[in-house]
Amino acid sequence: MQHDPGPGFRALHKRGDPFILANAWDAGSARMLAGLGAQAIGTSSAAHAFTLGRPDGGQVTRDEALAHAETLVAATPLPVSGDFENGFAEAPEGVVETVRLACEAGLAGISIEDAAVPEDRAYGFDLAVERIRAAASAARALPRDFFLLARADGIMNGHYGQEEALRRLRAFDAAGADGLYVPLPASLADLAEICAATKKPVNALAAGAFTAVSRQEFAAIGVARISLGSALARATHRLIHDSGEAMFGQGDFSALGRDISGGAVAELMARGAGQAGSSGQ
Repeated sequence: MQHDPGPGFRALHKRGDPFILANAWDAGSARMLAGLGAQAIGTSSAAHAFTLGRPDGGQVTRDEALAHAETLVAATPLPVSGDFENGFAEAPEGVVETVRLACEAGLAGISIEDAAVPEDRAYGFDLAVERIRAAASAARALPRDFFLLARADGIMNGHYGQEEALRRLRAFDAAGADGLYVPLPASLADLAEICAATKKPVNALAAGAFTAVSRQEFAAIGVARISLGSALARATHRLIHDSGEAMFGQGDFSALGRDISGGAVAELMARGAGQAGSSGQ
């Protein structure tokens, strides 16, 4: 391969000094985020699904996710991590194929979760661990560096609690995952317990109640990476929702006055198209 984004992406993961994984949904948003100082870009399964007029949760195919990832990889020089849901397969062999294809698409890494989307359930413990073990082995067999983030999504999805999340996290760690992620635990104290359960990088999600937590507070408990998930996309959709209600309900266009100029957008996108990322936060 001409370019290996893996080593640079891996080096960003520093416990207690988290970088922000800026989840984008198209080339324009990726370039704007890069132009604003992002050090890495992430796909978001939900944000991508929204662009296709679909809900999140197993509604996007692997081929669609790979094509979308290639678009974001080409948009900026920054490393891109793929939010690849359950790996688009239940069987470990299918997840292995997803890892291989994600590498070919130019991604610096992917996340694999234990949610059996589109069904509303978590994979059983043994299968969940075997899927991560197979994915980690496949990642190590690739011709370049590739960062595998293992997700235990049961707290967020209401499938299990903190103790089971910790059990799965430790097992995913032992199975060879490069990083670990339990989205939206009940409290910052629970997130601190998650960080303390492993020496590997932990991802935190800046969504819900955690939008009130600063980067410094995440750093203090040992977080290495802060992802946005679909939060930025949903904030954009909030603007569409509120502006639309005002326009179509009251004939009020005032929300459109809080915009950004086309020139400013173009300048940010041009900067992001050639921006390798700053070393600052």
